[in-house]
Amino acid sequence: MNSFHSAGTRSASTLGYNAPVLDPTKRFSTRVENYIKYRPSYPPEIIPLLESECGLTPDTLIADIGFGTGLLTELFLKHGNPVVGIEPNADMRAAGERILAKYSNFESIDATAEATTLRDNSIDMIIAGQAFHWFDRAKARTEFQRILKPNGWVVLIWNGFHVESSPLNNGYQEIVLRYGTDYKEVVREISGVDVESFFAPNRCKCTKFKFRQMFDFEGLKGRLLSSSYAPAETDPHFREMIDELRRLFAANEQNGKVEFDYETEVYYGRMRSVPSA
Repeated sequence: MNSFHSAGTRSASTLGYNAPVLDPTKRFSTRVENYIKYRPSYPPEIIPLLESECGLTPDTLIADIGFGTGLLTELFLKHGNPVVGIEPNADMRAAGERILAKYSNFESIDATAEATTLRDNSIDMIIAGQAFHWFDRAKARTEFQRILKPNGWVVLIWNGFHVESSPLNNGYQEIVLRYGTDYKEVVREISGVDVESFFAPNRCKCTKFKFRQMFDFEGLKGRLLSSSYAPAETDPHFREMIDELRRLFAANEQNGKVEFDYETEVYYGRMRSVPSA
């Protein structure tokens, strides 16, 4: 696969994100294995949506910004797309590279959303799954405009657990509110994202999909511990949190399983690129 690096590659460690307390280049490093095992993938309906709305074909060159362990990346690799993944977190990137090693149409780069190292006007479509809220939006917008081909597409995707859908999801929300180390700050990061202004003066559309995961207790526990705001085992409240999660599971399980509901939001639109000098 061709390299998509531009000249002057720099280490991601010199290109830090804003909000150091919530630094995504570090905060998921101890969550990788639970993230791989228990985080959901993305609805396959995203592919036909982007085919009909954005002209996605297997030849569309994609940059997945903040690709993590490759959950969203793999959806596009299976579609046949060449994908270059940008990820500043070394542990997440290493896991993603291991999982996606079987795909010859994938390349991984140690870089950030604000300085991808990709060539000017080289990318057809930028995607970001569960990552955009961590970007410095002004700097990322400038970078996206630089690397996109004229009238290229940007697709921003979030999997949110659907709080209103069930007693289980409501109870889970109460647990992360009570015990999460900085859950409220993370929620503010996500809820404070103004997606529409990121695309201005162009407009974006939004489509939503519902789906669910089925968990036994170990799966539900792993889903919780995959979150960056879940307290570590050394935390004095860790055991109390797990006991409460066990009670929640027992109150809602059927045949040893619970249903964990999600709603996926997909924002997509064209972005004006900056002509190459």
